[in-house]
Amino acid sequence: MPFSFKKLAIKDVILVTPKVFGDSRGFFMESYQKTTFTENGITDDFNQDNHSKSTRGVLRGLHYQTNPKAQAKLVRCPRGKIFDVAVDIRKDSPTFGKWVGEILSEENKNMLYIPAGFAHGFVVLSNEAELLYKASNEYSPQNDRGIRWNDPDINVNWNIDFEPLISEKDSNQPYLNDIAKEDLF
Repeated sequence: MPFSFKKLAIKDVILVTPKVFGDSRGFFMESYQKTTFTENGITDDFNQDNHSKSTRGVLRGLHYQTNPKAQAKLVRCPRGKIFDVAVDIRKDSPTFGKWVGEILSEENKNMLYIPAGFAHGFVVLSNEAELLYKASNEYSPQNDRGIRWNDPDINVNWNIDFEPLISEKDSNQPYLNDIAKEDLF
């Protein structure tokens, strides 16, 4: 099998490790295979690919889209190193408001599957990092939402010893308690 799949502490979030074939010339790996992913519980149809580049200390998130344009994501970091975070915002979930995080990097080549119903964010730990991620729905400005990256009720440990660089938009996102009254997931 070209991948291994590990369910994390929030079981719907899955760490995907590809099998990498390398030699002195470089490496080859598959980054997605619909049949194998489906057999391992990742059944989303991915409809959009995104690519971003950020410098050290940039923190983006926590972002999500509401129904009917909610997005599952398959995130990887082909250049650099990030700490990637998923926050469960499914109101009826036993892990509502809980988070999991993983290091994704060009060295480990791991991917993080984040289902719809989760907010997503990351912080760049290397000098620069690029992210590639698949999304199950196209971007919809009308459904674009976020939660404050430093919400004390979620209490994400970003594993950083520096002040992150935050966009004005992300600095002004509401707290989870403020959106919990909304029709989430």
